[in-house]
Amino acid sequence: MIVSFDNVLTPEELAAMRRQLHGAEWARGISAGPQAKQVKKNLQIPESSDVLRDLRMQVMRALNRTPEIMSAVMPFKIIPPNFNRYTIEDSHYGKHIDSTLRALPDGSYLRTDVSATLFLSDPEEYEGGELKIIDTFGEQSVKLSAGSLVAYPSGSLHEVTPVTKGERLGCYMFMQSLIRDTEKRRLLYEMDNSLRRLRAEQGEAHEELVALTGTYNNLVRMWSEC
Repeated sequence: MIVSFDNVLTPEELAAMRRQLHGAEWARGISAGPQAKQVKKNLQIPESSDVLRDLRMQVMRALNRTPEIMSAVMPFKIIPPNFNRYTIEDSHYGKHIDSTLRALPDGSYLRTDVSATLFLSDPEEYEGGELKIIDTFGEQSVKLSAGSLVAYPSGSLHEVTPVTKGERLGCYMFMQSLIRDTEKRRLLYEMDNSLRRLRAEQGEAHEELVALTGTYNNLVRMWSEC
């Protein structure tokens, strides 16, 4: 399931984050597995950066207040978000699949079920730089407005095409879902979307809506891992 969400960041948050990013230090060749490093050519904020902790907190606050993202991903664990930059000189990230296991700061590991990119540059600010995702439905090209986020299965083959003009700023993260199976996660997301629409039309107390909400919660109980 590939799903996108607009306006995850407010204009004020986006502007403040971009100011921090433009003043930050950047490094090459970090945060990738041995195979992915062969096709990775971009810049990333290193762990030693003074602004990284604050930037991460801003992103996590935005995720936590966006119920649609929580519904689609149902995150159990989230790797602290990282930030990347693509320019003409450091322009692309070739075809790769994200590593299955990622270390968390406490020494435990996270299974990557869902990958996500939060776009921090508008499409008019750069040429190229599309996120291309290859899944069972074919190849999809994603280039969202600044402040918008796309989530997709971590097992998908994907790439960032070369930036040929301007600069592409972004935030990327990996999540372990409470619902490991992609198809079950998709069905629950579709059901939750329908339930939200019914609540708006019928109200929370509608008898059938109460019953359907119970079914949704029991399916989550049956399928979740925590």
